[in-house]
Amino acid sequence: MSPAIKCLILLAVIALFFVTEIIPLAITAIGGAVACGLLGLIPAKQVFSGLSNSTVVLFAGMFVVGAAMFYTGLAQAIGEKVVHIFGTGENSLMLGLMLVGTILSSVLSNTGTCACLMPVALGICAASKNPASRQLLPMAYACGWGGIITLVGTPPNIIGSGALTAAGLPGFSFFEFAWIGIPLSVAGILYMLPKAELDADQEIEQEIEATTHDKKKQVISGVILLACVTVMALNLKFISLEMTAIIGALVCVLTGCLTEKQAYSSIDWVTIFLFAGMMPVSTAMDKTGAGKLIANWAVGLMGGEPTPLIVTIVLFSISCFLTQFMSNTASAALLCPIGIAIAKQLNADPKAVVMAIAVAASCAFATPVGTPPCTLVLGPGGYKFMDYVKCGTGLMLVCFVVSLIVIPMVWPFFP
Repeated sequence: MSPAIKCLILLAVIALFFVTEIIPLAITAIGGAVACGLLGLIPAKQVFSGLSNSTVVLFAGMFVVGAAMFYTGLAQAIGEKVVHIFGTGENSLMLGLMLVGTILSSVLSNTGTCACLMPVALGICAASKNPASRQLLPMAYACGWGGIITLVGTPPNIIGSGALTAAGLPGFSFFEFAWIGIPLSVAGILYMLPKAELDADQEIEQEIEATTHDKKKQVISGVILLACVTVMALNLKFISLEMTAIIGALVCVLTGCLTEKQAYSSIDWVTIFLFAGMMPVSTAMDKTGAGKLIANWAVGLMGGEPTPLIVTIVLFSISCFLTQFMSNTASAALLCPIGIAIAKQLNADPKAVVMAIAVAASCAFATPVGTPPCTLVLGPGGYKFMDYVKCGTGLMLVCFVVSLIVIPMVWPFFP
């Protein structure tokens, strides 16, 4: 049996455990990583490489920075003020959070945006007596579709543009993605507003009682969060997102915004191990050729002379499926060259196909492991795997329909 087939079987088993939750999600993810090593799909030394992944470090740092806002009482105070602006209704709060998430993630890392907004969102929920489960997933989704608006909003956009230039074609401009990103954002917001009812536990796991109401410490914790957001927005070469988060966490402890023990307890280890466990599985899909096997199989089904629209539909679907279980970066990197090659054979402009692949790679809404923001809210929102499937599948279909309407209009196949 080839490594690719082994990897696909393993992926099916992991997906089954994720859906049924026979065992905890984090154990499934870590077990999947170990299985990759035992089956020889990745070197043994890479089995736990996900724990050193920069996104995992970013998660840990921002959990601490966020917790500082709770322990000082700042998150609760901000929540009360936001409630006065948007009211206490679930939909009005959801609209406000989605708008903020969409706007910030268009120019910031969607992971960083979600990590920074989560403590504020939990503060809003506590102040308005609304369950966090109604707000966090829509906010995470908004951070996902918001990243589509600009070239730097999410890695698949950069990869798609890079694939075009590597093929000797003009890439996408900075705001060119807005033609599809803004319609998708509007459609996503309209879709999510009636979807407030999610079958999640009503326990706000990350709601932390303030241990002090020292105004000075509230200001300090607020300045730390603002500084983290600003540095992330500037995208400075000498300091990465994870370095920013860890420095922020260290300063929170050193300034007394929370204790060392509180910092440790504020980290959601389910989130950490879930994401860290799936990273080696993603690597195995890429290295063994399992992802490419899926792509080649689907392309073969299109026949000898598929129309550009059919190619776009198929590659959008493949990209959307792969990104639910593997890195959206890897999905885009795998499929963009294939899409360009097929488009050239048809003498069609590859931009439409590449745009569809990049957009689909950001539509990782149906699983908690498809994108970091979805993983980040899993524990605090008390969600189950099927909550993502129920809510995210419809959102993916909305994005699919909007993309098929908008993309050929803005980027014609035969200009």
